[in-house]
Parts: sequence; structure tokens; C-alpha cells
Amino acid sequence: RTWIVDATFLRSSWKCIFGEGCKGVLETDATHLNQGCCSYGAHFGDEEDVAKVVKHAVRLTEKNWQFKKKANSGFLKKMPSGETATRRVEGACIFLNRPGFAGGEGCALHIGALEAGERPLDWKPTVCWQLPVHLEHSEDDTGWVTTILREWKRRDWGVSGDEFHWWCTDTPDAFVGREPVYKYLRDEIVELVGKKVYDCIVELLERPRNTPLPHEAEVRLTARRQRQGAKK
Repeated sequence: RTWIVDATFLRSSWKCIFGEGCKGVLETDATHLNQGCCSYGAHFGDEEDVAKVVKHAVRLTEKNWQFKKKANSGFLKKMPSGETATRRVEGACIFLNRPGFAGGEGCALHIGALEAGERPLDWKPTVCWQLPVHLEHSEDDTGWVTTILREWKRRDWGVSGDEFHWWCTDTPDAFVGREPVYKYLRDEIVELVGKKVYDCIVELLERPRNTPLPHEAEVRLTARRQRQGAKK
């Protein structure tokens, strides 16, 4: 397997600005709705992904989930494509607590996980905790796999991505974090690639940009010794 990483993005200052100026993913500026990328609900990757969310959804209460009562009639639905997705309520994902909700705005699963002292990525649908990092695999005729770790772009949403008024990795608005992405999203990246590969990525990202070649180092060492000898 060959690993390729988007070093520019992983070293960047991107951060999620939900509630801090995020314009959402609708066709017009939707900052006032504070829906982030939750307007269309979450599509699940597989049955294991569904089971994970069901397991944790039952732990939510009316205190931290605005639409808990509505969820009693179900919070999942089958799409025409056959995929399972979260239901939409009042124009967005059923798990999205709206502005003004006393239990906190944003994803109820995220809020519930933090209240329980657990990781949100262990509660949320896979597509939700992965954003905006994308893992892309390709395999050649010999079975050799090339995996690319990069930023999630508009095209990764398919045709619908072209309809977004705004996407957070396209503009400088969200590049305001205090630490690089590879640290800010450490848990998410480790979950995607594993601890061993993550450690290799960090080593590469943090190495000096201009590493001198061995013969260059030897030349400098010789020159320093000559200067020291001259002083004596």
C-alpha cells in the first residue's frame, strides 16, 4: 500500500466554525439557521454504522435532544437509493438541536457524548465525524492499493455539492484554528488510518522543511573545525 497525504491541508489552521459564522450547505447563505452541514441528514455507510447510532441515540434525553419525542416514531428512513439516512425534521437532521434550544445548539449525539465524557466520533454517523477529512482508496491491476488522506471537497458530495452556496474548505473563513489540522483532528485521523500510520504522518509533517544532505552537513562540520583550529 502507498499512502499519500495532503500536507498543505493537514498543516493548515482549518477548524469547524459551527455557530461561529458557518454559512451552511444550502443554496443561499444560511448562517442564521445555524445548521452547519446537517441540513440534509446523514447517510450511513453500512449496517454497523446504523447500529452504532441507534445504540447511542437511546441514551439521549429530552434535555439534550430537542426532537426526542418526534423520534419516538422513528429517526431513520430508507432513501430511494436503498441507503439508510437520518430523518429530516423542520428542514434539517432530526438530531440537530436548533437555535435557542436550552440543551444546546448542534448535534444532539455530539452533545450527549460530551456530557457522558465520551468521544463524539463514537456516537455520530461516520460521515459526520469524518468531515472535512476524506480517505480515498484506489487499486491497480496487481492489487496494489493507493490511499489518499485529503480534505473533503465539494465534489465528494456528488452533483449536489455544486449547489452549495458555501463550503468550509473553499474559503478562508474556517482557517482560523490555533493548531494544525493533524493535531486538531487527531482522533478522527487515527480512527481513519490507524495509530501507526498517523505517527508516520506526524513525523513527516514535523520534520524540518529543508533537511541538509549528508555531504552538506559534513562540509559545514569541516568548516567549523577549521574555524576552531584557526582560533587556537
